[in-house]
Amino acid sequence: MIALIQRVTQASVSVEGATVGRIGAGLLALIAVQPGDGEAQAQRMCERLLGYRVFADEVGKMNRSLADTGGGLLLVSQFTLAADTHSGMRPSFTTAATPEAGRHWFDRLVEIAKNRHSPVEIGRFGAHMQVSLVNDGPVTFWLDS
Repeated sequence: MIALIQRVTQASVSVEGATVGRIGAGLLALIAVQPGDGEAQAQRMCERLLGYRVFADEVGKMNRSLADTGGGLLLVSQFTLAADTHSGMRPSFTTAATPEAGRHWFDRLVEIAKNRHSPVEIGRFGAHMQVSLVNDGPVTFWLDS
């Protein structure tokens, strides 16, 4: 499982002009599921999303996590993160999970996150989405479980 996380002051995701998820300060996480991902990867990714220290402490160091700050978490499925881009001029998606497996493990990640943190918002799996964000820093990290 892959996550591209961005520390944001606000973020939202819309489908067909309607907002389906919105947070204030927190993390936007674009999530890709890979073949072979399962419960262990979903659990570990949730731990990393909630525990990764990307927020400033009282002296300005990145020493606080989303769990520490109570900020929002916006999870958006994005299978293109798992693309193989090593050769040619067109990505290959053989390194991404099937849509069925992707949906299952993305939904499981959402369930785990909602049981451990609030607020958690989501995009719509498989939909054409418009993601809006104000990246704070900018701070962006690539996480792999």
